[in-house]
Amino acid sequence: MSIWWSLHLRREAASVPLARRLLLGTMETAGVDPDISYDLSIALTEACANAVEHGGGPAGGSSEAFSVTAYLDGEKCRIEVTDSGPGFPVGRVLHRTSLRTSHAPPRPADADAEHGRGLWLIEALADHVDFRNRPGMGTVVSFDKILKWRRDAVLKAS
Repeated sequence: MSIWWSLHLRREAASVPLARRLLLGTMETAGVDPDISYDLSIALTEACANAVEHGGGPAGGSSEAFSVTAYLDGEKCRIEVTDSGPGFPVGRVLHRTSLRTSHAPPRPADADAEHGRGLWLIEALADHVDFRNRPGMGTVVSFDKILKWRRDAVLKAS
């Protein structure tokens, strides 16, 4: 079984729950275990919130959109969130994890910080994460998770 969809969304807060609801509806229809669906929905919410907050183009040429693509292919789901912002600041260490079990996620922000937990949450909830800067073109945050299925799943991978 294979399902994919792609959204082109405005960079505004109302776009975040729209992407999350579409993902959850897809997972429910496919028969994905609710705990896996929930983890992916939180990771997607964080990636979209970052695109909304930080994903605008350079000064004087801001972009009003970002995109989300989700692939359910066999036993894995991959989600990519792409923006056209400035990318991660120079000097920021980007953590790449090939498997969550082999790399600990980066330390989250201090308890009193208002920001700084999104990338940590994505890494904690996904099995594989990749953060890519595209100089002059924005950032791509992609993450994968191995799927588990409900007993009554109609579209379960074989």
